[in-house]
Amino acid sequence: MLLISNVEFEPLLLQRGLALVDEDINFGCVSFVMDNSIKIQTLLQIEKRKWLLLVGLVALTHLFCQSLMLPYGNALLSLLPNEKHGVLVKATELSKDSSLNTLLVDNTRRDDALDLDNESLLVRRVESTKSYKVGRNAEDNKESIEMDKEEKMNSDLDDDFNFVEDETLGNVNVVHIESASLSHLVVSPDKPLLIDYVVQKKSESEISLNQIKKISDSEGHLLLGNYSADSNSGSSSVPNKSVKKKMRCEMPPKTVTPINEMQQLLVRNRARSRAMRPRWSSERDQEILSAKLEIESTPILKNDRELYAPLFRNVSMFKRSYELMERVLKIYVYKEGERPIFHHPILKGLYASEGWFMKLMEGNKRFVVKDPRKAHLFYMPFSSRMLEYTLYVRNSHNRTNLRQYLKDYSEKIAAKYRFWNRTGGADHFLVACHDWAPYETRHHMEHCIKALCNADVTTGFKIGRDVSLPETYVRSARNPLRDLGGKPPSQRHILAFYAGNMHGYLRPILLKYWRDKDPDMKILGPMPPGVASKMNYIHQMKTSKYCICPKGYEVNSPRIVEAIFYECVPVIISDNFVPPFFEVLNWDAFSVIIAEKDIPNLKSILVSVPEKKYLDMQLNVRKVQQHFLWHVKPVKYDLFHMTLHSIWYNRVFQIKPR
Repeated sequence: MLLISNVEFEPLLLQRGLALVDEDINFGCVSFVMDNSIKIQTLLQIEKRKWLLLVGLVALTHLFCQSLMLPYGNALLSLLPNEKHGVLVKATELSKDSSLNTLLVDNTRRDDALDLDNESLLVRRVESTKSYKVGRNAEDNKESIEMDKEEKMNSDLDDDFNFVEDETLGNVNVVHIESASLSHLVVSPDKPLLIDYVVQKKSESEISLNQIKKISDSEGHLLLGNYSADSNSGSSSVPNKSVKKKMRCEMPPKTVTPINEMQQLLVRNRARSRAMRPRWSSERDQEILSAKLEIESTPILKNDRELYAPLFRNVSMFKRSYELMERVLKIYVYKEGERPIFHHPILKGLYASEGWFMKLMEGNKRFVVKDPRKAHLFYMPFSSRMLEYTLYVRNSHNRTNLRQYLKDYSEKIAAKYRFWNRTGGADHFLVACHDWAPYETRHHMEHCIKALCNADVTTGFKIGRDVSLPETYVRSARNPLRDLGGKPPSQRHILAFYAGNMHGYLRPILLKYWRDKDPDMKILGPMPPGVASKMNYIHQMKTSKYCICPKGYEVNSPRIVEAIFYECVPVIISDNFVPPFFEVLNWDAFSVIIAEKDIPNLKSILVSVPEKKYLDMQLNVRKVQQHFLWHVKPVKYDLFHMTLHSIWYNRVFQIKPR
């Protein structure tokens, strides 16, 4: 038997006791952790159930909302983007008296049968048996739908731009059917579509869109496939009959403002200026007001060595105003803006007017000042041509990004400088020759002075404030005066000449009445390409008494300046067109302006002009020619100075004192 003394036993007991205490503590900790873990798991399970409940509520809410949005459709299809099924549209009447039901089909599902680039397809059911119409749905209820045609980058003689600002619906195809179902539909993918389809009159109809394909024809128009009746309506098959809805550019204007009414508008707008009253006074405003008094009180001139009086409304006022412009006017050119849209002049082609003005204005030392506080006017040097070329997405039929770009620019200079805010932009001006410029500068540049080639009173051009900019086709940037001049009247054996593309609605009418109808009326269609053809075109204008200048897609045409360039009396056929420099020039002295409706009487109108009057007009054309020429270095009274003067002149008569 082993005996252990008390001295040896006590440490052992102490050690054993401490070990037991440690075991109890560890056991307690483990028990505590296990209890907390169970509680946490329980809480997580509860939270998971709550989350699943919330997801379920959201799903139910989604289905409920879908059922409200799609009262005749299958809401579950919107939750199945990858489901490969045809679209089944079930239409029921809203009420006993309802004749129109609408359905919005979400086409985010993609497969071989349905692929519309994440756009919406709006289907409208009309209880009729006459027609099937397809049009474009408006993106903005506040603005009209705008359709544009694709641009030709390099055109030959006839460069009237073929983009269109359309205030009406776009292309519309009409197919006569008597069917209640669609077996094949081919659509253009670029925009949402508004579809009116025909059903037999009954309480409930089912339309199956099981073969919708993303295909367009060569012109990008909407195509409709074959249609056949369903089992409820018997069987029938009717071929397509596609009718293209005319755009605004292809129809005569709804209202016409004759030239005499334009003159009345000029006087009225000067007397009742709508320019914004400056928020604070400026010494420059006082200088302009003083110049206005001098212009209005100038003595009458009968003859002048530099100016030919019959060309002007009031040669005395023009001469005095021009002298004051040279002496007083100072312009600040904004440095803001990135190339190529800003500070990048195009000196050749159809839109050369805006480019030549930009080049000569930015390089001018007589009018341009570096200190904006000394400026009477502020120039925004952008190119509407380069804006379109740089930002427009071809075939998108959407130019909102172009307008937004200029809006951001105007807001930028308004935030950086205080001059825009003083007048709301009334002392700022722009020079733009592209057809889209009226649209691109609408609203955010509405108070500015706009020098526009597209001077159409029906699209917002303000007579007395805006300036009608001559559209000049420059063939040589190095020598813009190449081929200048023409034959004397005795060697002009052709009564009237026209050749060009069939842009717009008016030119086909001109050819309908006069092509190959009379040997004195040389009215042709498009000239063939090539240098020889161009030289023949120029020769015809140089040897014709009258050069016909019909509108194209828009009211402006480069033929007006071409006729003056080749000393041919221009015959302007374009309703609502404000002739260039309308505020100072007397166009009756050197041109013939004919209403569009008088095209059938064109020859009789020209023949009725007495020989002496024609000789006077032809002389006046030669006299006015100096005002329509670009020079590498600006010359007094040339096109650069005439454009700048009209901007100055309109500002003088629009300014309001503080």
